[in-house]
Amino acid sequence: MASAVSDLWPRLDYAKDHGTFETLHLMTQVVGKARTACAPWINHGWQVALYVSPRGFTTSSVPHGRDVFDLEFDFIDQVLRCRASNGFAGTIPLGGQTIAGFYDGVSGLLADAGLPVRIDGRPNEIEGAILFRSDVADRPYDPDAAFHLWRALIQIAQVFESFRTGFLGKISPVHLFWGSFDLAVTRFSGRPAPLHPGGIPNLPDAVAREAYSHEVSSAGFWPGGGAIDYPAFYSYAYPEPEGFRGRLVEPPAAFFHEGLGEFVLSYEAVRSAPDPAAALMAFLSSTYAAAADAGHWPRAELECDFGRPGEPRALQR
Repeated sequence: MASAVSDLWPRLDYAKDHGTFETLHLMTQVVGKARTACAPWINHGWQVALYVSPRGFTTSSVPHGRDVFDLEFDFIDQVLRCRASNGFAGTIPLGGQTIAGFYDGVSGLLADAGLPVRIDGRPNEIEGAILFRSDVADRPYDPDAAFHLWRALIQIAQVFESFRTGFLGKISPVHLFWGSFDLAVTRFSGRPAPLHPGGIPNLPDAVAREAYSHEVSSAGFWPGGGAIDYPAFYSYAYPEPEGFRGRLVEPPAAFFHEGLGEFVLSYEAVRSAPDPAAALMAFLSSTYAAAADAGHWPRAELECDFGRPGEPRALQR
């Protein structure tokens, strides 16, 4: 049993693999920006995100004139794959590339498909970032590290999807935001929020303000960086209601990080739990309850039982 749990929730070593995670972060930005250039805006920027797929991360179908294309990180074959509705299929390798080379490779794939895209060359939400085409330094890329991160995200995404089913109100898809390189799911109270102050590095204030136009309880996972040098789950509320950070949450390893202004739970604490999925669900549910109760959300109107495969939701009259 311990072996099975370990295989399902692989060990992630930030100290050893942070270089690969940083390389993937920049690569997902390039691919995400190709989608952003073509897809019409959806509230809270949902049109820009990537998704966990059976082989890696995907844009899903992206409109381009009368055609559609997709781009997928394939962590089994270790390539970026492009497919288009006009019949084109092509790949470029993930390893052995500079970011400048990867940027040109993605642009070249789409041009070869007959679907050229002008990809914005500026990284977002990264302090001191340089233009993709100027990023010619060698970048570490360990295929095993990328593969294990993806395998972990498969398990995480399934728990996030289950958590998503217990809400009748507005809720985001489970998606990978390449700006901050985190997998996220967000619940909304339905009420407008105060204007966001902006100030996120290399991100227009208009984008941040649109993203946080309404009250949220948002949770997610990121592989580490900055104030947290280990893979971790997070949960925050915007605006933060009075008393939120003092609420008790589960499991016991979770804590409120004063510097980040959000609850944090290490991936390792979840991975090593007797039931990792249950431990993660406890974190998602208890931190949401902390935000909803402190913020006086109309919980009875917004919540429902968690969904089951093949069973229509029972209506309460």
